[in-house]
Amino acid sequence: MSGASGWRSTFRAWRGRRPFLGGTLLTLGGAEILVTMKAPLPVILHIGMQGLAGYLLPTLMLVCGLLIVFNPTQRLFYSVIAVLLSLATWVTSNLGGFFVGLLLGVVGSCMTFGWLPDQEPRVSRRKRRKAARMAAEALQPSALPGEPA
Repeated sequence: MSGASGWRSTFRAWRGRRPFLGGTLLTLGGAEILVTMKAPLPVILHIGMQGLAGYLLPTLMLVCGLLIVFNPTQRLFYSVIAVLLSLATWVTSNLGGFFVGLLLGVVGSCMTFGWLPDQEPRVSRRKRRKAARMAAEALQPSALPGEPA
């Protein structure tokens, strides 16, 4: 096995044991909101505690996303906190990073909340049909050549 494919299969196995996509979306949402807070667009004036909350909430979203990826055992708690933080950025952080960060945070949190750790991999419909067809053919007696069916 070459080095690249070995690393890739190891990463794929690691990623499969945790809500990786949900945590990644949540982290990207927090990072996007932080970037829009630094943008030179004076959309919303941040003064006092609201200015602090504008930086604190997306930072906590980012931390929750990283905790979800690296500590999946507490994913339910982190995802509930993260969805509340994401919704609170609507008020404090330029309309939740102009809706993009807000949506990424909410979708990532919901995906994390719904993730099940010990679930069997899904079998495609095509493979299920093929297995059913093979089972049906195995039950039917095969007709020999020259004999009526």
